Amino acid sequence: MGLALEEAQKAYMIGEVPIGAVLVLDGQVVAAGHNMRESWYDATAHAEMIAIREACQKLKRWRLTGLTLYVTIEPCPMCAGALVMSRIDRLVYGSADVKAGAIESIFNIAQNDALNHSMVVTSGIRANECAQIMKDFFKQRRKKNKNSNIDI
Repeated sequence: MGLALEEAQKAYMIGEVPIGAVLVLDGQVVAAGHNMRESWYDATAHAEMIAIREACQKLKRWRLTGLTLYVTIEPCPMCAGALVMSRIDRLVYGSADVKAGAIESIFNIAQNDALNHSMVVTSGIRANECAQIMKDFFKQRRKKNKNSNIDI
């Protein structure tokens, strides 16, 4: 989770929502990513999606069985679906996302018996740190927008 937090910090530093993700296979980092939606003008450029794409390219396969994804914030519906479709075995996330979380908060896509794959889920790892970077980011953004009289 430490590496995922480092990825989140990279996003924070460039003005992206600070979420970081790292994919691991047999104790080795295969891929990492952080949010790039604003920079790439791409609604799908979430940390998890970037890490999944990178892992598929490096491993030359779309089935990511055997891998564990570490991500700072509970995945959204798009990312949760991508985790299932890519056959990731385990998800470890930090803080819940009560507004968009699709693992446990709003939906349970990762362990839905109606889908063709489910994964082991561990939540709450370094949750306070993962939540704090988000709080700091949005506090700074609100302050910046208030000073420039722009609504977010």
